[in-house]
Formats: sequence, C-alpha cells, structure tokens
Amino acid sequence: MNSEQVVDLVRKALEMAVLLGAPLLIIVTVVSLLINLVQVLTSLQDATLSTVPRLVAAVAAAFLLTPWMVRRMTTYTVQLFSDLRPFVGH
Repeated sequence: MNSEQVVDLVRKALEMAVLLGAPLLIIVTVVSLLINLVQVLTSLQDATLSTVPRLVAAVAAAFLLTPWMVRRMTTYTVQLFSDLRPFVGH
C-alpha cells in the first residue's frame, strides 16, 4: 500500500464522517439560532431553556436519521471491503 492509497482511503473516510455528521450539526445549529432569537426577543436568558431543546433536537435528528446513516455506512463498508486488491502488497 503506497502513500497515495493511504491518503485516498483517509480522504474517503473523512468525507463519510462529514457526510454523516453534517445533517445533525445543521439541525442543532438551526435549533440553536431559533432558541437564541427567542431568548433575545423575550429577554429570557435561562441556560436550561437553551440546552434542553438542543439536546432534544439532536436526539430526534439522530433517531430519524439513523436508518439513512446506517445505509450510507453499510454501502461505504461494502465498497471498501469488496475490492481489497489495491491494498494488498504486490
């Protein structure tokens, strides 16, 4: 296995990690922005008011996106292990 193959393998793994993590991060960020907007408009600055909805949004998003995430990871893993010839020394 040469350095180009290692770099390509790591790049694909990082792309998959970003692809799987991005939807959760986007959802939590949008919920955080909405909560911050409500806090600014109502002058409520309670820490619980901002933390609990973020956690609920993260759990709900993870619950709803789990089937999609598992399919993506399964496809990635099958593609990775289906052809090991590039990784075996000649």
